[in-house]
Amino acid sequence: MQRQADGTGADRGWGVRDGFGIAVMILCLVAGTGLILLLTGLWKRFARETIPTVVGLPGGSWALGAALGLITVLGVIGGLRCTPGAPGGPRMARGLRAAVAALCCTAAFGPLFYLLAGLRARNCRSTSCAYLPGTGTTFLAYVVTASLVGWSVHRWTRARAAEQLARERMRVRRLRKKGKGKSRVARQR
Repeated sequence: MQRQADGTGADRGWGVRDGFGIAVMILCLVAGTGLILLLTGLWKRFARETIPTVVGLPGGSWALGAALGLITVLGVIGGLRCTPGAPGGPRMARGLRAAVAALCCTAAFGPLFYLLAGLRARNCRSTSCAYLPGTGTTFLAYVVTASLVGWSVHRWTRARAAEQLARERMRVRRLRKKGKGKSRVARQR
C-alpha cells in the first residue's frame, strides 16, 4: 500500500520497521523466558544442594522450618509497613523505599520458594529429584510457625488499633464535655 497524499501515513500497511519491531519483541520474549528458566533452575539446584546441609545442623529440620517461618512473617510485616511514599517526594527516598519493599518481598517469599524447591518433583525419575530427608518436617514446621506467629502478630496489631481508637473516642468525649468538641452551630445555641 502507498502512503496517503496528506503525509499522515494512516493507511500505509506493514513495513520493514514493523517487521523489525515484531522480530525484536519475539527475541526479547525468548531471551526473557530463557533467563527465567535459568534463574529457576539455579535456585532449585542451590536449594537441593544446601537443604541437606542445613537440615543436618543442630535443631534439625524443625529449627530450620521455624527460622524460615519467622523470616517470612518479618518480611510480610516489613512489606506492609513499607508503603509507597508520596509521588512528589524526593527520588532518593522513593528509590530507597522501593528497594526496602523489594527486600521485604524477597524475605516474605524466598523461604517458601526455597522449601518448595527442595521438595520432591512430581514426574521426575532422576536422582536429582529424589526425596531429601527432612524436607517434609521442615515444611510442616515452616507452615505451623508462619501461621501461629502471623496470627499472633495480627491479633496484637488489631488490639493496639482498638486501644488507640478507644483512647481517641475518650479524648473526643472529654472535649465535648468541655464544649470544645461541638460544632459552631451547636456552640452558639
